[in-house]
Amino acid sequence: MERENQALRTPRAAGLAGIVFALLLGAAIILVRLAIPEDPREGGGSWFDDSSRRHTVETALSLIPFAGIFFLWFMGAVRARIGETEDKFFATVFLGSGLVFVATLFGAAAAAGSLLATADASGTGSQQQLWSFGHHFTYSLLTTYSMRMAAVFTLSASSIGRRLGVIPRWLCLLGYLVALTLFFVSDAIAWSELVFPTWALVVSLYILVASFRPRPAPSVSS
Repeated sequence: MERENQALRTPRAAGLAGIVFALLLGAAIILVRLAIPEDPREGGGSWFDDSSRRHTVETALSLIPFAGIFFLWFMGAVRARIGETEDKFFATVFLGSGLVFVATLFGAAAAAGSLLATADASGTGSQQQLWSFGHHFTYSLLTTYSMRMAAVFTLSASSIGRRLGVIPRWLCLLGYLVALTLFFVSDAIAWSELVFPTWALVVSLYILVASFRPRPAPSVSS
């Protein structure tokens, strides 16, 4: 009985972790977007000298590791909802894209952190080149690679949910729309990355609500 209760509590706790992940990642993206101009020619990296902006970026970077950790719990929540009947092909894509997403997200955060750490040590003549390189490298990791992997993750999770019928149709359609957005416009339209944590929040809320619903009693054969 204790083992069964623990199994029932795991998806609920993981659903909560998915909500925390969505809030942390969304907050980090918003803070970075507000502090750092999208166009590297805008301000020319002068935000380095703005202590409030630098503190905002540092705060956002401190949230990224925790967002990645909670994302792993979110993956567990989705797999627990799917169950043992998941398709091996989609399951492999699901796990692979999720892990690569976390890796590229951490890489973008490390690049931005290195940019902040070396900004003070660089001379004024090389500051513009440092800013330009760091800007392109960080945003390429975030908007091109990390968000593409998030798109694959969303697409595979929605496909698994649709094939097995464990996720409602409207949530699957929402996942497809989010995946298309991340595939084609994440590196062209600012703030579009927020659709991924929004989708994760909706899925986590659904999993959390579903965990409170009573399970049907098993049929007893005569």
